[in-house]
Amino acid sequence: MRKIKYIAILPSLLFAFFSCSNDKETGTNPGTVTDPVEGTAANTTYKPAFSGQTRINGVQTTTPYQADVITSALTSPWGIKALPDGRLLVTQKTGTMRIVTVAGVVSNPITGIPAVNSAGQGGLLGLCLDPEFATNRMIYWVFSEVVGGGNNTAVAKGKLSNDEKTIEGATVIYRAIPANASTLHYGGRILFDKTGNLVVSTGERSVLETRPLAQSLTSGLGKVVRITKDGQPAPGNPSFGVTGALPELYTYGHRNPQGLALNPNNGEIWLAEHGPRGGDEINRLKPGSNYGWPIITYGIEYSGEKIGAGIQQQDGMEQPVYYWDPVVSPSGMTFYTGNRVPEWQNNLFIGALSGMHIVRLAIENNKVVGEERLLASENQRFRDITQGVDGALYAITDGGKLYKIDKK
Repeated sequence: MRKIKYIAILPSLLFAFFSCSNDKETGTNPGTVTDPVEGTAANTTYKPAFSGQTRINGVQTTTPYQADVITSALTSPWGIKALPDGRLLVTQKTGTMRIVTVAGVVSNPITGIPAVNSAGQGGLLGLCLDPEFATNRMIYWVFSEVVGGGNNTAVAKGKLSNDEKTIEGATVIYRAIPANASTLHYGGRILFDKTGNLVVSTGERSVLETRPLAQSLTSGLGKVVRITKDGQPAPGNPSFGVTGALPELYTYGHRNPQGLALNPNNGEIWLAEHGPRGGDEINRLKPGSNYGWPIITYGIEYSGEKIGAGIQQQDGMEQPVYYWDPVVSPSGMTFYTGNRVPEWQNNLFIGALSGMHIVRLAIENNKVVGEERLLASENQRFRDITQGVDGALYAITDGGKLYKIDKK
């Protein structure tokens, strides 16, 4: 097990910026204030809609912490969740699940999982455990499924066998329509909301043919959907007042949302989505709201051309809480509810792929007030992060590593 230690420096200006904070959400000082962590030139000259929407001041964790590499034996892990006994259940992009102990022992592949199309950005993606997992052993996951007409973002469920060798009764409960031959932008995160219903993010599949469907209320692409454990539209979903609007829709106008997290303070759902060249976003989801893609964006085409009219604001469309330009490629994320590192309480932690670090966002009153880059020296594409039963953070990388991040 390799250990990376981080010893914080306590300068005389410690806490200067946040010492007067009376915020009820964090209740703690997020650390030493620094210059913004992003110093490279942006891809655009677009202006943020409000102060602090991008390139906020940096913060530095003052509590000494360390990152331990528990194992390097995973194969393209994509999702991670803690089991009630403290072990970790991991999905692998190629279509298998593994259980990993905190000592780094990796199980054999768990069988019984429907075949995935792992080409491109597809595969076995995000997962979550039933709130009653301790008694019913049910697991829910997102995957890319081959169907007539191409590929779908699909949701399945099944029971982890008592011997933990297989998934019993695996059943597909939801498919985002329409299918398309693209192997990109599946979205793919899933969680249970505070009402016990499933929330799932779907991508708009990247190609110009499907990109406009992020705005279509009759399509499941580029959306966040809210469904029951059986895959039916959840009670209390917003009504859009449009003929043919899909009853499972919760929010729309998303590009490739690969991060979902439940805010522990109020049960609100936060989302991370990939922008194109610039314009990665963190969004706070409001039921029935339109998050703008591809009409408004803080990014540009990979070619350098404007996207659509090249606008960043429009009435009736939500602004991101925070955005990045250049991109960091935000993927799985979680709010920290532990107390072992006081500065981190209620902070949002996000795996950054192209950014090759873990983002820490300090949040007050639904606004980002500080940003830190953790484990940047590891040179890893961080795919997902979760909090363990022990209160530590656990993060997986595309390169197959599993890190434990905790107080030193």
